Amino acid sequence: MTVHYTACLPLSLCLTSIVEEAAAFLLCVNSPHKICTDTGFMCSVHALQAWKAEGLPLSTSSNEACKMYDAILTQYVKWRNDETLGGIDGCISAVKAADPNFVMGHVISTGLELVGTGSSIRLNERLASAVKRTVELASIQDITPRERLHVTAMELFSRGNFPKACDAWEEILVEHPTDMLALKFSHDGFFYMSAQTQLRDSVARVLPHWKPHMPLYSYLKGMYSFGLLETHFYDEAEKIAKEGLALTPDDAWSAHAVAHVHEMKAEVDKGLNFMERTEKDWQGCDVLACHNYWHWALYFIEKGQYEAALKIFDSQISRQLKASGSMLDVVDASSLLYRLEMEGVCVKDRWREVLQITQPHTDDHVTMFNDLHFLMASLGAKESGTSQRLEPGENHQHRLANTLGIPMCQAMMEYDRGNYSQAVELLHPLRYRVKEIGGSDAQVRYSFILMIEMKWSLWRALSCVMNPALLYF
Repeated sequence: MTVHYTACLPLSLCLTSIVEEAAAFLLCVNSPHKICTDTGFMCSVHALQAWKAEGLPLSTSSNEACKMYDAILTQYVKWRNDETLGGIDGCISAVKAADPNFVMGHVISTGLELVGTGSSIRLNERLASAVKRTVELASIQDITPRERLHVTAMELFSRGNFPKACDAWEEILVEHPTDMLALKFSHDGFFYMSAQTQLRDSVARVLPHWKPHMPLYSYLKGMYSFGLLETHFYDEAEKIAKEGLALTPDDAWSAHAVAHVHEMKAEVDKGLNFMERTEKDWQGCDVLACHNYWHWALYFIEKGQYEAALKIFDSQISRQLKASGSMLDVVDASSLLYRLEMEGVCVKDRWREVLQITQPHTDDHVTMFNDLHFLMASLGAKESGTSQRLEPGENHQHRLANTLGIPMCQAMMEYDRGNYSQAVELLHPLRYRVKEIGGSDAQVRYSFILMIEMKWSLWRALSCVMNPALLYF
């Protein structure tokens, strides 16, 4: 079913499922405004008014800027670059061209770079200037309180104050529960802090205010499901995620939630079957596809099918890492190779490829979670110089550096040197705090696998001393 939407709606109102399209069509059927039949894209001068009608007015006189803002937001939520629109980067350029002083245009473009965690205002002068420019524009314009809170949240996040940034986004959602940008940014922020309960509840609080015909409604299912599974409500999480997939089969985040559920419930065969069956739907979501392939590879590792896991690394993860250089892809590549090596698999020169991507970020220190994965790459590639530079920075998570971040890094380095007893001594006291570094349960599980592996290696070494015959097993 193809519906060319009337121009009374912004881009995110172009709903993807058949049911949602029908609902949107009924909303617009009596509109007197023209339809862009050649592209299906909005061309009405009333795009600005549509945002106001949604209760989310944007402080700009440019309808084109509103459309491009909407295009960026939609692609962000869908984890997909729409190349017909020039992708997210193309739309960012377009929104700035349409209105260089559009505050929310600056908020979303600069905010996306910040939540990507691939750059720090301490080292990146361009990014620091972008944050400063956004704050300055907000200070001289008569913008709404909601927009002003967005600027505050973005600035706080840029300084590494994730908790206060999330507080600001949550304050927006109290008055504007359908502000998808505030919801998505807070979702990412809570994830980086491993604030699992808040991640779940932030979505649960706004869900009653959303209706099925509203733009991007179905994507809330995957977001809520992720919060549920991270707080160990696995059955409910799977149910909600599949509701999202029923509405939008190519929702990569809902598919990702189902993959998590199967991983955490040790349903390896179900997970393999699900990933194979749905690959055609989520593989086009280029921002998240690499991560979903990572989940797929984990199932193979758990079955001992290491060549299959390496095949996914070579054909998908490595390729996408080189193309994007994103921190999510860096984390996936590093942790997959690290887990394979813990299983005794020779990954050959693959570490060198990952290190080429991670080395420029060694001094960023945006999150401890990233730093630990950079350390994996430097240890794997035997690049000791890089390993020594991975010391904590000043952001929120690095306030925990002395008691958590540094000991974890030291434990990994001792393990790499074969000093298993020292590594266990460092890591064992942290076993209940590991989640504080951020990331999902599945992503930080490597630390527990590492501790088990170290204890096994230590036991085996001691046993061989007592009984040399064991050396031959």
